[in-house]
Amino acid sequence: MLNQNSFSDPAREPESGIFFRKACSSSSPKARLLLLHGVGSNEANLASLAASLPDDLEVFLLRGPLQVGPQGFAWYQVNFTSNGPSFNQDQAESSRQQLIRFIEALPKLPTVIAGFSQGGIMSSSVGVTEPELVYGFALLSGRMLREIDSRIAAPERLKSVSAFIAHGQKDNVLPIDWAHEADAWLKRIGVAHETHFYNMAHEIIAEELADFSRWLTKTLSLSN
Repeated sequence: MLNQNSFSDPAREPESGIFFRKACSSSSPKARLLLLHGVGSNEANLASLAASLPDDLEVFLLRGPLQVGPQGFAWYQVNFTSNGPSFNQDQAESSRQQLIRFIEALPKLPTVIAGFSQGGIMSSSVGVTEPELVYGFALLSGRMLREIDSRIAAPERLKSVSAFIAHGQKDNVLPIDWAHEADAWLKRIGVAHETHFYNMAHEIIAEELADFSRWLTKTLSLSN
């Protein structure tokens, strides 16, 4: 079983330029999980999730390309205003393209991309625009970018991908309305998905991880 000490030292993937840490729970992994951190954090922040994940996984912790502090990174710059989040769309699109190149550079393996907060936003942006690259995507206390609408894949392409939404009822960073919007949007574009709400703030809790692990096992056809 993986734990937060299982991961390698940071390395840079040359095609995308993204720094990552990697761990495997098997010498012959059956599937791959990419985990993306939120704004102001770094890839090590999600290492503690490893112990709750299914077996037979190859896990990558990815670091956002934009440095915003001594040990803090982001996928794009964002400001929270009274009208909602205001963000740098060029940076978000650049990060989306980098993530696509990262996935394409890896050996073929059934893949899920998931993330917390801004990491979940980027995961959904990849999942709904390039569904052939992933089996599924997960938004853990995240949202979907309305600005990605024109890039969303055609309905027939989206039939192969599924999604997992998890959100806190007490989230004061990205309020629960964003999760309801994502749920409605995925229904409208025909993406099969699960939506879960928890008695939590802007965080990740054990109950959520258990549901996420079950969804991963089903989505990636892993053994229980």
